[in-house]
Amino acid sequence: MDGILIIDKPAGPTSHDVVARVRKVLKEKKVGHTGTLDPAATGVLPLVLGSATKVSRYLTGGQKTYRARVRLGITTTTLDAEGEVTGEQPVTVSEAEVRAAAQRFVGEIDQIPPMYSAKKVDGTRLYKLARQGVEIEREAKRVTIFSLDILEVALPEVSLDVRCSAGTYVRVLARDLGERLGCGGHLQALRRLGAGPFTIDEAMTLQQVIDEPESVRARLLPIDRALGMLPRIAVPADIGRMVRDGYQLAVGDLRTLDTPSFALDEALMLTLDSGELVAIVRSLVPSTALEGNRRDERALVTERVFGRA
Repeated sequence: MDGILIIDKPAGPTSHDVVARVRKVLKEKKVGHTGTLDPAATGVLPLVLGSATKVSRYLTGGQKTYRARVRLGITTTTLDAEGEVTGEQPVTVSEAEVRAAAQRFVGEIDQIPPMYSAKKVDGTRLYKLARQGVEIEREAKRVTIFSLDILEVALPEVSLDVRCSAGTYVRVLARDLGERLGCGGHLQALRRLGAGPFTIDEAMTLQQVIDEPESVRARLLPIDRALGMLPRIAVPADIGRMVRDGYQLAVGDLRTLDTPSFALDEALMLTLDSGELVAIVRSLVPSTALEGNRRDERALVTERVFGRA
């Protein structure tokens, strides 16, 4: 069973728990996920099955879309409703002030990863240190908030939709919004509506998988659908056979093909003209250098090969 299965994760289990349950129900050894959701969070959790596990690392990027509920006036240790309350303040702001403050976060912003997170520092996950009462300095990370739409202001709660880059902590966003408003806040609830090219409309619930395992095959998305965010280079069948046999494409090869724009060290898809996936490759030169470099200089290195010639 090969492909991408989108699960509507329930609140409670970890992403690893979901993987383990699906593996057991489907009797499929190769099952993985492409990015964790906190146990309390719900929504889109893409799973890779069978040969799709080969491409899981290419699926962790891409934009994410969340629906969040923020509780103003209360701060917690974990920045969400799972933590211990660390402070309470009255919420005296107006709806207009909430909306104005929220828009200040749209664009590129810096976030410091929370101590209660799975991020590793010197080989140790931060949450393990946090549980020991240890707090260490963390480097800020640049993330992008593409849009932040306020759905409802029912103080002290605020509901909003966030479209953001991979690696964004919505818990940190909730905390920072509360700080900007001068009353503090935490993330009350979180639901992921989209991850890269995948949406909640394509998802099966975990209970559906358990109750109707025979229906899963029809709901699997093909591997190349999952890789749709990568730049694509179509090659003739003879070149496809060569790549599958180990040939590495050179600058001269790409000059004969219709190539998209790509950066140095960017992952790309190689497909046949028919659309069949041949390989995932990584660029050794940017597309802007193809005309100036030697024809025999290697341009791409193959990372994964799919299918047979």
